[in-house]
Amino acid sequence: MLSRRQKYILLKFFSMFSVVRGYNILVIVVAQYLASIYIMAHDLPLKQVIFDVNLLMLVLSSAATIAGGYIINNFYDSEKDLINRPIKSRLDRLVSQNTKLSFYFVLNFIAVVMASYVSFNAVIFFAFYIFGIWFYSHKLKKRPFIGNLTSAILTITPFFAIFMYYKNFETVIFVHAMFLFLLISMRELTKDLENITGDLAQGYKTIPVVYGDKASKIMLSILAVLTLIPTYLLLYHYDIGYMYLYFYLSLALLLVFLLILWHSRTKMHYLILHNILKFIIVAGVFSIVLIKVSVVLNHI
Repeated sequence: MLSRRQKYILLKFFSMFSVVRGYNILVIVVAQYLASIYIMAHDLPLKQVIFDVNLLMLVLSSAATIAGGYIINNFYDSEKDLINRPIKSRLDRLVSQNTKLSFYFVLNFIAVVMASYVSFNAVIFFAFYIFGIWFYSHKLKKRPFIGNLTSAILTITPFFAIFMYYKNFETVIFVHAMFLFLLISMRELTKDLENITGDLAQGYKTIPVVYGDKASKIMLSILAVLTLIPTYLLLYHYDIGYMYLYFYLSLALLLVFLLILWHSRTKMHYLILHNILKFIIVAGVFSIVLIKVSVVLNHI
């Protein structure tokens, strides 16, 4: 049996894990490594990529920066989250705001230190990334369009760090990035629809608040249609191995998404839509291995 102090410490740990969204960070770490192995550095031996210390430092710097970003975002959104996510908010509040801010500065310092192992350019990159996350949370998040655009850009920025490290400028990488960017933009707009009650109460000028849910649904439909462009290019102009199965599944799920979208009225409906997009994004991460299955089979 755990003592009262041990239970208290465990609750604090889960609270901090919830604040930094450790599960999301784990997915991003896996995504960076898989993207490195199968897309960015596909011409390099598997061991050379996996045991590359510089890549490890870049991935860990990204993880620390993103964790810090979730903390500062939680700090600024604490009042709004009380309305939109009351249960999660109560768990998050087990850790004081001062403790969260202390972790925020420590994580950002660690990110810069690890980046310094790679190069001075990496330090500059992560310094700008840290500033960008703070500026988004502090100012841009409350503005329509620019807030959504900035959030989508910041989400794919960790992959840009890997992209710059390997200096691989193949067009297929940009097409993959376009598909991911569109999905993330859809997810951000869907989250705005899901959180409209708290946004209204706290004066956030999101797209649904300013232009209404119908305009938001039209924008989501346009973004969904735009995903057909990178999907077509990846299916018919590039060698993506068995990953074609993922893109056909994505098209089917996006069709379901649109059908549900135009019948959505409640927070639960938008939560379902949000989870559909999240599933497509996470499934895409693990589907990267389908690009070249032989790499997996040769190392089992």
